[in-house]
Amino acid sequence: MPQFIAGPTVIQAAGNLPKRIEEYVGLVNSGTSAVSVARMQSPSGWVEPGQTPEFDEYTVVLRGMLRVTTRDGEFDVAAGQAIITRAGEWICYSTPGPDGAEYVAVCLPGFTPDTVHRDA
Repeated sequence: MPQFIAGPTVIQAAGNLPKRIEEYVGLVNSGTSAVSVARMQSPSGWVEPGQTPEFDEYTVVLRGMLRVTTRDGEFDVAAGQAIITRAGEWICYSTPGPDGAEYVAVCLPGFTPDTVHRDA
């Protein structure tokens, strides 16, 4: 049977500035562990601690620019572009541009605080 989702749950984000995470599908909002789907809105100057997650993350930028830093370099992902990061890779997300960023993140399996493995 279909599971209708009337709206997201806002989840507290990590980082140096407030960032809005609206989870539509995932453990918190729908009880789903296989995948998570969230809309993110991060302000200019936001930086998240580095992480080595146990999930693949598929990110589509809707507005602004998201910087994805890896051990091998940096990717500036602009509106209309996407990036895939793989489980077990160290990554760090930030929004250094003047407009911040709005993006959709899909994680397989779904995001959990125990499987993101943020840097101390």
